[in-house]
Amino acid sequence: MNLPDQVVELWESVSGGLLVEGFGMTEASPVALGNPFHPSRRPGTVGIPFPSTLMKVTDPDDPTVEVPVGTPGELLIKGPQVFQGYWHNPDETAKTLTPDGWLRSGDIVTVDPDGFATIVDRAKDLVITGGFNVSPTEVETVLRLHSSVKDAAVFGKPLDRGGEMVVAAVELEAGATLDEQALRDHCREHLAAYKVPRRIVPITDTPRSMLGKVLRRKVREQILPQL
Repeated sequence: MNLPDQVVELWESVSGGLLVEGFGMTEASPVALGNPFHPSRRPGTVGIPFPSTLMKVTDPDDPTVEVPVGTPGELLIKGPQVFQGYWHNPDETAKTLTPDGWLRSGDIVTVDPDGFATIVDRAKDLVITGGFNVSPTEVETVLRLHSSVKDAAVFGKPLDRGGEMVVAAVELEAGATLDEQALRDHCREHLAAYKVPRRIVPITDTPRSMLGKVLRRKVREQILPQL
């Protein structure tokens, strides 16, 4: 997940140091990208490839097709730190490594003209609606801007006709009441129409990891039977 600007600012104001972000995976031993250890680093990005490391951004459905600069796509990595495969598991290896040795990260990123990558979402978390990919993180960020919302988790509900419906579970601030229409109107001010949640439901005791990250999968399992 990306690191919110306010967390960077708070940590640096308290510590007097630099908070430098990077990107790694177990399958990349484990570091592949990083920001400079210098004030020129770009908070919110995971930096640029390490020496001898290559990266490219491709269509999530076809790793042979690269996407234009600035367009969200799956991050692929190639370099001396990339693993050779999963032990005695050729099927999973074939899903993760391309025939020419590129590691499919499963993360959706954008890359700016200077080569700095920004994490958008996990590919498996994308909601596909009307043929378009919706990033849950983008919708969650917009929802959190509303004064009544403390936190949010966005996921897709499968539809009988195919595709998914964008659903948001919101944890409300103390004393706030859920106003679905007001939240949808708020989202329309910041998002394309197809990204606006069709359903918005309240949630309490939001499932979180040990690091405080909202666990979308558990939220989905909890909310989906109610829809």
